[in-house]
Amino acid sequence: MYCVGRSAAMASTETQPAQDAGSVEAGLDALETAAAGRPPLRHTLVNKVLPPVIAIAVVLVAWTLLYPVVDDPSKLPSPAAVGAVFKDAWLRGDLLGYIWTSVSRGLLGFFFALLIGTPLGLLVARVKFVRAAIGPILSGLQSLPSVAWVPPAVIWLGLNNSMMYAVILLGAVPSIANGLVSGVDQVPPLFLRAGRTMGATGLKGVWHVTLPAALPGYVAGLKQGWAFSWRSLMAAEIIANFPDLGVGLGQLLENGRTASDMAMVFEAILLILFVGIAIDLLIFSPLERRVLRGRGLLVRS
Repeated sequence: MYCVGRSAAMASTETQPAQDAGSVEAGLDALETAAAGRPPLRHTLVNKVLPPVIAIAVVLVAWTLLYPVVDDPSKLPSPAAVGAVFKDAWLRGDLLGYIWTSVSRGLLGFFFALLIGTPLGLLVARVKFVRAAIGPILSGLQSLPSVAWVPPAVIWLGLNNSMMYAVILLGAVPSIANGLVSGVDQVPPLFLRAGRTMGATGLKGVWHVTLPAALPGYVAGLKQGWAFSWRSLMAAEIIANFPDLGVGLGQLLENGRTASDMAMVFEAILLILFVGIAIDLLIFSPLERRVLRGRGLLVRS
């Protein structure tokens, strides 16, 4: 009886750590599953939607209070006057046309910049001679104000959409290329050695190892490239004002300045700001969160 009891106790003692380990593992799996689930709607509204709504409300209140102090519509229009300009543009059917003219140019120009900047960034990152020759030039071009390219682009290409795309390319390509170079530089050498060991060399290694590992830096370069694209386009539309080009947001801003219509100027500024924020929130921020979360660099909150 003593032997049987002792054997049972030993078996119970041996199985207890295994059960504890299983319980801990199950608990961790449950926590991971809960963290990976979609957050509740109330949590999203409170943490994501409410803060910008409050910020916009504060700006509108400050604007409303400041307008009587300035008391000069030629310097600071009232929120009601700007709202009336928005309403008139909407009723005429021009508001969406302003936005689409600029957004279509900006996205198409950014697409061309992506096609050029990506292989250029890989070339600079992987070839030492090219990096030594072109790397400093790309950094210099990135720091050069986009508006500086508008006069030579007009002289070279004339007042047309090609000029707009050229200015966008010159503004965005260096940012995209430098972002990819930064991402490739941060790829752990172990990844590259493991890829070569498994036969991922040449273009196959670039596609399956280098680019996926460099995605965080590359996506950061894409965000910055879009910002440079949008700013370059606005500069080109403001300076190269020509009827055949259509009325984009930059030209709308210039038209308001020419007419000394501050309500129209504020309309253009708000639309430019809205489009820039919308593109970032709808495209680049979700892409960045997905890349960072896939690498364990972003915790869902």
